[in-house]
Amino acid sequence: MFMRKVLGFALIGARAASAAAKPTLASKQYETLPLGQILPEGWLYDQLVVQTEGVAGHMHEFYDLVAKSDWIGGHSYYSYLEEAGSYWFNAMVPNSVLVKSSELYEKSLEFFHYVLDTQDESGWLGPEVGTDKPRYLWGRYPFFFGAIQLVEYDPSLEPRFVEAMHRFIRLANDMLRKGEGVEHWASTRWEDFALALQWMFDRHPDGKEELLIDTMQRLKWSGAPWEDIFSEELFPKEAVENLENPWDEDLFWHGVNLAEGMKALPATYRFTHNASDLEAASAGWDLMFRYHGRPSGAFNADELLSGLEANRGSELCLVVELMFSGSFLFQVSGDLKYADRVERVTYNALPATITADMWGRQYLQQQNQVAAKNMTPNPFPEDGPDSNIFGLEPNYPCCTVNFPQGWPKFVTNAFVTSADESSLTQVYIGPMSVNTILAGGNAVHVTVSTQYPFSDTVHISVVADKPFLYKMRIPGWVSDEGVRVDVDRDATYSVGDDTLEYTKGGARFLYLWLPAGASRIQVELPAEISIEERPHKSVAVHRGPLNYAFDIERTETILKSDPREARAVDLQYDAVADWEYAIDPTTLRFYMDEETELPAPIWDYGLAPVWMTVRACLIEWPLGGDTFAAHPPESPACVGEEREIVLSPYGTTKLRISEFPVFQSKGRNTGMAGDKQFPVHEL
Repeated sequence: MFMRKVLGFALIGARAASAAAKPTLASKQYETLPLGQILPEGWLYDQLVVQTEGVAGHMHEFYDLVAKSDWIGGHSYYSYLEEAGSYWFNAMVPNSVLVKSSELYEKSLEFFHYVLDTQDESGWLGPEVGTDKPRYLWGRYPFFFGAIQLVEYDPSLEPRFVEAMHRFIRLANDMLRKGEGVEHWASTRWEDFALALQWMFDRHPDGKEELLIDTMQRLKWSGAPWEDIFSEELFPKEAVENLENPWDEDLFWHGVNLAEGMKALPATYRFTHNASDLEAASAGWDLMFRYHGRPSGAFNADELLSGLEANRGSELCLVVELMFSGSFLFQVSGDLKYADRVERVTYNALPATITADMWGRQYLQQQNQVAAKNMTPNPFPEDGPDSNIFGLEPNYPCCTVNFPQGWPKFVTNAFVTSADESSLTQVYIGPMSVNTILAGGNAVHVTVSTQYPFSDTVHISVVADKPFLYKMRIPGWVSDEGVRVDVDRDATYSVGDDTLEYTKGGARFLYLWLPAGASRIQVELPAEISIEERPHKSVAVHRGPLNYAFDIERTETILKSDPREARAVDLQYDAVADWEYAIDPTTLRFYMDEETELPAPIWDYGLAPVWMTVRACLIEWPLGGDTFAAHPPESPACVGEEREIVLSPYGTTKLRISEFPVFQSKGRNTGMAGDKQFPVHEL
């Protein structure tokens, strides 16, 4: 760690050398809106309701890690606050507001006040107060995220939180000076505290700017050296279980830590003002998905980084933390590749690893997943044989309390303003509404009506007091010729702007200069089928934001039921149909039923109004163990007649094949899709 210590001294020394200068933070390209100003509509609102009616909205009633387990001084004591309670609060604050659940909101408020009520004289927050339990910093960080959203929603709570935070920050700074409060997990997650400190600096510095910057620097000095971990020289290019680790900590290769760590370099940029930090963040992001990326948008890490194989796992916590980090990276840098990735993860990896009623979830999902049951042996070197069953807490409980942040924070980061708050930008596409006031008192109301990602059409209605610029992200998979825009009244528009440094990777903006009053815009984002080359000469299939998979027919077995809550069950899924298919990608055809009213839940077997057909045949494709698929065969031979199979959106599947061996069908020249060459999909 010598290199790390040198960096730490350099950071602190640089600040001391310029003590006369007022410390500043670099501006972000975009600013978020307060909680409650963006609301889900249509199927997205229905999805939040399903989550609220699932385990997320009920765990406070029965689940030991967040339910009332004791009473102290008349207040409910939430057990294991250093992790589970903070995760739960971080998710339930936005969840309760987005679905207008007074019960969940009151529970969140109760938790907020309990934490602040029990802050001790030193400034410490958490269950360690009044005990001899060791004090580590990181468990408080998700609480800070939830509290920030809460006080932005209800500003009357802000003074109390800000005062408590300043007290805690003084203590944390002193602990860091003494080398206290940082253990293995805290050393990798320091960036989360840095984001909370930056919120304080931007909004409530109260003359403590130097202390706030100094604390950010000391956190970075005490923590994982992300600029080195994400470097070309040291970043692992394959599954890590057989590699020599250059770090003292395996946790530097831990999937969830890496997903959270992606926020570290943009957070660092804000207090160093060094563009090289953003360049390093971008390079590290690209390395991750080049060597460990999945067609679902996530990356492979069944605990530790695990390469590109389709039978390895991605943790659910990784999925939601990647979504949050990607949003922050976009807001700081303006690079749309991060937003493209977040949307792909949200509409594929997130729903795929949770049951449709959202009462059960996996610890790990697989791109090729032919069973969800006890796997002995299993393909996950670091995780147990129950890692891919669906239930209350298979393998580890962290994902149960952490996954509910995914959908709410996708919504709360879906629209942003420019740094000067004069323009509004739609980052993510889905049915939502916005009520906000831009610079100059410009009250703006936006309604986005769409079935996207199950449709190519987006309707936008805007009412504004004054003219303003409305920007909409155009996903990177849309060709310049594909964007079709219809605007009414005096609105004008353009697509893309090559002078903007942050329009990279093919993604760009639709610029709409809207007049005062009401405007209506219709945007068509037609997509083409694209093919992604995967290991073993296999392919993945995409169209627009969706990855497609063969949805394997399954049986469901209840393994156990929680005695405290009958709906909380562990489920085993077994395939009851053939899955050993090779496909001919040249025969792919896409279908869309836009007249269908979307059901709730939508992410389940056969419910999506979009699908594909493809020519396929059964091949010899063995299991790699008793219950998981081996690698896709590289030169498959048909063992049966060709047939047409249906591919569904990945997120609707629970058992699936999504990385297919390839063969040449007889149907390619008989009226199917001919010899059409689909574009290669770059992730």
